[in-house]
Amino acid sequence: MKHIVSLTILASTVLAFASPVLAQTVFVSTQLRPIEEATVVRQDLLKDAGKVDYVVEEPPQFAVRMQAEAQAGKHTVSLVGALHGELSPLADKGQLEPLDELAKKLAAGGMPQSVLDLGKLGKPTQQYIPWMQATYVMAAKKEALQYLPKGADINALTYDQLIEWGKNMQAATGQPQIGFPAGPKGLMARYFQGYFYPSFTGGVVRTFKNADAAAGWEKLKALWAYVTPNSTNYDFMQEPLASGEVMVAWDHVARLKSAISAAPDDYVVFPAPAGPKGRGYMPVLAGLAIPKGAPDTAGATKVIEMLTTQKTQLLTASKVGFFPTLNVQLPPDLDKGVALLAGAVTKTQASKDAVISLLPVGLGDKGGEFNKVYMDAFQRIVLQNEPVADVLAKQGATMAKLMTDAKAPCWAPDAKSDGACPVQ
Repeated sequence: MKHIVSLTILASTVLAFASPVLAQTVFVSTQLRPIEEATVVRQDLLKDAGKVDYVVEEPPQFAVRMQAEAQAGKHTVSLVGALHGELSPLADKGQLEPLDELAKKLAAGGMPQSVLDLGKLGKPTQQYIPWMQATYVMAAKKEALQYLPKGADINALTYDQLIEWGKNMQAATGQPQIGFPAGPKGLMARYFQGYFYPSFTGGVVRTFKNADAAAGWEKLKALWAYVTPNSTNYDFMQEPLASGEVMVAWDHVARLKSAISAAPDDYVVFPAPAGPKGRGYMPVLAGLAIPKGAPDTAGATKVIEMLTTQKTQLLTASKVGFFPTLNVQLPPDLDKGVALLAGAVTKTQASKDAVISLLPVGLGDKGGEFNKVYMDAFQRIVLQNEPVADVLAKQGATMAKLMTDAKAPCWAPDAKSDGACPVQ
């Protein structure tokens, strides 16, 4: 397969230089790599985009290829599709074309400015155009709605309302009805980094041990009284939701999809709750960028415009399960489960109190250690009931050393730093 891909790249390059009539726009992507997904891209998503050669690359190979082309000054790639964190190093090296005019058009067409701003990668100009996204949401059985606190808006819940909801459900059923993926392979660390900490502190690293964090942990302890103890065994929340073990759950959209698609009429899907600093959420964002020196910027621009139309964004959601970056009206014939999840994603990103928290950047091979700091704090504070201040002091010291060792600067929502992100 690698040889086939290499031959495809070589053929595209030869055609690009040998015959303008036969030239293709070479589009290299780290996303939608599996054969089934890549086939959808070629046959459906790019059907009307002209002559496009869609080539998939594993992230490490993508980085090597882009660096090699930049150093050699011989470019075959006109368009790249990759995650936010994979595009960031290219922007830092000045290897991406500014896309400000495209960004203005998309803002006018319904792409939230908060999402577009991520594509600047901290630079004054637009480095990439947000292409598609996934994130984490909450889902509930409709039977749980009768226990919502009076006056609560399911799409604008606060932590206090979630706690009251959990209390009401437990009183009515005799069992805790809220679940989190706190098992060995669950994504609970992302809850702390993308939802809990931004909502209570407005940051992730800088604010790790401050007074706002301590208050947040006390609130989480209050919530955990209504969370099933089985949560420490859950890796995916779709199974306990489908089996009726819990009525309400938080998880990644892909880890909720099977339950909701199997019985969409049984569920509501909605944004995670807000804390004192806002409604934290973590977009898993893929973007489209044009490398400097690209041989076909016009063709690349055409592809970006096509992939960010409402029609194509919805087709992408339906076919491959990645959701729109546009604030789109969902069609009535969209798969009901996908529609529920996509709707919750849209509501999350459009929330007036949204606080975007990016996936960690710059940690290298220390990502696992970073996650462990949060999970250790959770286990000691919430599960073992150790004093909050003592735990945060110790875990904060571990966090500070980790950031210093990794030389990782701050990322959103933390304020920028000169050098390693400090723990304050």
